[in-house]
Amino acid sequence: MCVCVTFIAIVDGAITTVALPSIARTFHLTTAALDGVVVVYPVCLAMAIPASAWLVERFGAKRVLLTALGAFLASSLLCGAAANLAQLVAFRAVQGLSAGLLFPAASSLLYSTFNSWEQVRISRYMIVPQQMAPAVAPVLGGLLVDHLSWRWVFYVNLPLGVPAVVFGAVFLAEHRGHRPGRFDLTGLLLSAAALGSVMFGVCEGPNRGWSSPAVVTALVLGAVLLTAAVLFELRVAEPLLRLRLFADRLFRDTNLINLVGLVPILGAMYLGPLFLQQGQGRSALESGTSTFPEAFGVLLTVQIVGVLYSRVGPRIIIGCGLAMVSGVLLLFATCDQDTGLWTFRTYMFLLGVGMGGVFMPTTVASLATLSRKDLAQASTLNTVVRQTGGAFAPAAVTTALVLSTPTATAADPPVTAYQHAYLALAALAAATSLFAFTLPDGPARAAARGTTAAGGTARPKRRHEEAH
Repeated sequence: MCVCVTFIAIVDGAITTVALPSIARTFHLTTAALDGVVVVYPVCLAMAIPASAWLVERFGAKRVLLTALGAFLASSLLCGAAANLAQLVAFRAVQGLSAGLLFPAASSLLYSTFNSWEQVRISRYMIVPQQMAPAVAPVLGGLLVDHLSWRWVFYVNLPLGVPAVVFGAVFLAEHRGHRPGRFDLTGLLLSAAALGSVMFGVCEGPNRGWSSPAVVTALVLGAVLLTAAVLFELRVAEPLLRLRLFADRLFRDTNLINLVGLVPILGAMYLGPLFLQQGQGRSALESGTSTFPEAFGVLLTVQIVGVLYSRVGPRIIIGCGLAMVSGVLLLFATCDQDTGLWTFRTYMFLLGVGMGGVFMPTTVASLATLSRKDLAQASTLNTVVRQTGGAFAPAAVTTALVLSTPTATAADPPVTAYQHAYLALAALAAATSLFAFTLPDGPARAAARGTTAAGGTARPKRRHEEAH
């Protein structure tokens, strides 16, 4: 169920871009005029995330997950049937709001069902949709647009999503944490407005320019609102976002690694197609087949990490993974116009090998020292951090390219600009790697072995009837 939900949500977030030219022709608009169709999704997703933990605690993870998935599918149907741009943007916003509840609810249900050593095994399967979905989305979108219609980019969610709703309603067991307190409306308004403003500024910065009034206003407003939200949530008795969880060092450090470490990782994924198509003049098909090997590298490493996690701990795995990412990015920095596709594909595979040592260990370790009653809140905070780090990645790449590009050729960055961008990402990955080696991962290793940190046996409680 969680694999299906993750796959659907990630594909939908990535597939729409392929359909934009066809949508523009249908509504007699320019592609640039459809910017809202793309941006509204991550903005609304970020705005919905803060409320997810309270809803999961109040109504249960199963009910929230199925309701959000139902709303997501209904809005997908409405997006496909939209008669004009205004309707499409409005229904796309509902999709984003639904997705903002899907990710934390699925994570909460998954990690409350399984204990730490089982979570390592489960994560080896969860990584499959997370890696395959971004690779499949452009290809699937192209086929649907070319052979059917852009509307099927949204309709395609239904054949997979409707059976998932039925399956979940019948087989999923309910899990509910402790009874939440009164709903923190002020915290929701502040955090949602802050995250939405920041996400808008970061997403629109590369398109409108970082000095444009709209982007500057959004970022400044987002920073002010975010500061106010943090101060308020730390003072209120029953906060919507339990920021005090960051007092746990392992939870705080793994999230900091995700926030910063995702920038070079996802930045490289964003930069690769740009280099191939703009720097080398390759086709979109050549670009897609050359970035796809990264997924195989991740899938290979995660299976190995699943075996090694309890033996060596997340600290060494994450640190070595990020160090390898940094080294591979240095290899990318040597690429020029004459670099062959198979060389680039080899580098992408190696990048995936390094990435596989980061994704799963940070997630499992972040929850290792927290109590079960805090899992919904922790999953929400994890999602906020990952979404923010993911949004910063293209912004960092675009900034690096602009700074390395002469003004006269700003529309066509030279190969040296891409090389400088790879070097900047490599430096960031190296710095994050050094920080990862300071992780206090003793409790995480103990939890993965089913023992206490002091060496005693902590017999895991199996609840496989909830795992379907």
